[in-house]
Amino acid sequence: MWWPAQRLRAARSWLARRLGGQERGSAIVEFLGVSLLLLIPVIYLILTLGRVQAATFAAEGAAREAGRLIAQADTMSEGVAGAHLAVELAFADQGFDVDGAQVLQVTCQVDPCLSPGGYIHLEVGVGVDLPGTPGFLAGVMPHAAQVNADALTAVPEFRESP
Repeated sequence: MWWPAQRLRAARSWLARRLGGQERGSAIVEFLGVSLLLLIPVIYLILTLGRVQAATFAAEGAAREAGRLIAQADTMSEGVAGAHLAVELAFADQGFDVDGAQVLQVTCQVDPCLSPGGYIHLEVGVGVDLPGTPGFLAGVMPHAAQVNADALTAVPEFRESP
């Protein structure tokens, strides 16, 4: 008479002979291969999205603060100079090196620009280099993402007319 344990051992040995023997330890190799294939694109995606998000954050803050500086300035030239510096500082905080005069555009609703009750529209646009893209693929795939932000700032109604 066969006991259940003996039947189980017999079934295991029959199944092992039928399937080709013992395990060969390839599960670890398969796991590492699949992990690397999935992990590398995920890490690249995280790096790229982090870089673009940092540029977006810097552009939004730069446009907002540049508008505040221009609206509170005594003269338009003084305000624009301060705005260029504010844009450079906002991007430097996020690790980007930009020229404030090139990435900032200022448009006024009325002339002169600092007229009480008027509005100032500011646009900040910068190209963000994507990490790890080689230069020889520039014609085939994009190597930079364009990040734009704008702000509309009101000039205080109770300020002195320029």
